Amino acid sequence: MTMQIPDTPIPDTSLARILVVGDVMLDRYWFGDVARISPEAPVPVVKVERTEERPGGAANVARNCAALGAKVALLSVVGADEAGQTLGRLMTDAGIDASLHEDTGLNTTVKLRVIGRQQQLLRIDFENAPDHEVLQAKLAEFQTRLAACDVVILSDYGKGGLTHITEMIRLARAAGKAVLADPKGDDYARYTGATLLTPNRGELREVVGRWTNDAQLAEKAEVLRQQLDLQALLVTRSEEGMTLFAADGVTHEAALAREVYDVSGAGDTVIATLAVMLACGQSLPEAMRLANRAAGVVVGKLGTATCSREELQNLK
Repeated sequence: MTMQIPDTPIPDTSLARILVVGDVMLDRYWFGDVARISPEAPVPVVKVERTEERPGGAANVARNCAALGAKVALLSVVGADEAGQTLGRLMTDAGIDASLHEDTGLNTTVKLRVIGRQQQLLRIDFENAPDHEVLQAKLAEFQTRLAACDVVILSDYGKGGLTHITEMIRLARAAGKAVLADPKGDDYARYTGATLLTPNRGELREVVGRWTNDAQLAEKAEVLRQQLDLQALLVTRSEEGMTLFAADGVTHEAALAREVYDVSGAGDTVIATLAVMLACGQSLPEAMRLANRAAGVVVGKLGTATCSREELQNLK
């Protein structure tokens, strides 16, 4: 049976301490006007009028935690390049304690989006996998940073930065820290022992197969939860809201009725909000309610975005 929870107040987030580990990337946006089709090929010509750079991936998760008022540390790997330097600057500007290990053989992941008339026309990705020795050094630093955090977020974008995720989960749980992971791929065994996983509907379907109704979904989610020794599984379901599957039952939050402008980065906001609220002592259902509200804020913005504590407070 699905449980309901009362309205959830927003706690004082200034004491929350979050450690974010995972794949960082730089989101670049080229905005321009489209007035004609190219004579060279049947594609629009975009006259670029302005550009923006925003943190993406685990860096966006960290930025979302900071926007909510938490104290945030970020641990990741970047290339020895301009994009990596830009990410470091953006993290400093956001007040985030970022330790970005440089790998000379790595190109910092960059996602370049070309936007014309407020519509994304093209995305170009630049990426490759990091070096094993750099990742080993990051693992050592992860262990030393555990004592200074309340909650660990493992933000997996499948770029190779979380090769040692199984060991990270073991170390964090041994230290008594809650571990929230945003999973990727079709093998979730590597996330065994995490406190909470936050797959979206499509990602979960890759792992457990299709379901025809909520009862079947709950059954599949519970089997997976027990297989992976998770405290809970939170599934984000787009227009159907989000559902929390835990040992003590199922809790559902309907999607907020508002205009959806851009869903990119909404999952980052969800896991960031969950972590900050759990660090403040809220229960998982209470944290989910606020994460659902925060997601409703960011989908109304273009591109990777954040929800501030003030926006969350003022949301009706």
